[in-house]
Amino acid sequence: MADSICRALRDGALEGELAPALTLKDSINSPFGFHAFAHVLMQLSSNILAGKSQSRGLVLLAFSRSPAYYLELLKKSGGNVGSSEKWIQILDCYTDPLGWKERFTGGEKISNVHQEVSNLSHLCTNVRDMDNLFSSIITLGKGFVGEGTVRFCVAIDSVTDMLRHSSTSAVAGLLSNFRSNDKVSSTFWLVHEDLHEEKVIAALEYMSSMVATVEPLTPSPYVCESSLNTPYLEHSSTKGRFHVRIKRRNGRVRVICENFKVEQSGIKFTSISSEDAVVNQGLVPKVQFNLQLSEKEQIDRARVVLPFEHQGNGKPIQIYDGRRSLTDSKDDDKPLSTSEKSKDEGAGKGEIIYFRDSEDEMPDSDEDPDDDLDI
Repeated sequence: MADSICRALRDGALEGELAPALTLKDSINSPFGFHAFAHVLMQLSSNILAGKSQSRGLVLLAFSRSPAYYLELLKKSGGNVGSSEKWIQILDCYTDPLGWKERFTGGEKISNVHQEVSNLSHLCTNVRDMDNLFSSIITLGKGFVGEGTVRFCVAIDSVTDMLRHSSTSAVAGLLSNFRSNDKVSSTFWLVHEDLHEEKVIAALEYMSSMVATVEPLTPSPYVCESSLNTPYLEHSSTKGRFHVRIKRRNGRVRVICENFKVEQSGIKFTSISSEDAVVNQGLVPKVQFNLQLSEKEQIDRARVVLPFEHQGNGKPIQIYDGRRSLTDSKDDDKPLSTSEKSKDEGAGKGEIIYFRDSEDEMPDSDEDPDDDLDI
């Protein structure tokens, strides 16, 4: 399932359509949204390096992590760090988001210590200005895709931090501009769901073609409170469910789910096992009747002769149609003589004879019998 959203971001947008957008959500109960974000980021980066993606570059807005962190992440994943500036650019909104450090140092620009980081990082000192932020991203993207039809991808590691400095409408306008820009192939972002109002999350989901939610594994209701000890919590603290809702182009919505486990090497996704399916069936409330038949009950049901079936001891089965008796249908199969046909022609025709109860009764007409009533 995680591969499905990675493929959608890799394939990008069709001509004349909005770019695919992914919203990743997590909460304090399962704070592994960034692990999922890093997984999608690394998968998309590998596709870009292999030339399998519609986008030829990636622009990352770093709010919650430093550019040096992402450089180390690329090294661990086996990315080509030496030529990273040719396919990835990082807009550093983490070091000095409001320009306080720059004003404190007397207007001197803060430079990164590592040369590798400075080659692919660009400092942003005013994250409140959405228009300037948008123009900076487009400029960085055009730096390695040029002016042709080549596109690039946009990733935001924390929309929550953006909403700390700007209004919901301003952030929503920025994300909408990304989707409608002909240079952007796809975009995805992370948001901490429990830190915002429902209407804010609804607005982000509305602008997304895919919504992924990181949820914890809920303990079974049949487990008593005494069994919820430390080993159980340690076992389930790094596991959870990954729910994805994908809006297709034809208007249909596909909802899928799988398990995940956070390891030292990263997050691992697995399909829901048969054991989990049995547990889910066990959570169904007990009822006083059984909806399934046993083998003996199925055999007995097959032996029941239904009322409209007439078994003929080896003869063809005749079904009564409600208009004539079975004996009449047998006689119809015999050929009739000419004299018998003439008799049956007159006798076979039916008619309805109606006698009026009195002469005062008027025959049927189109006149309304209640016309003389004064209502």
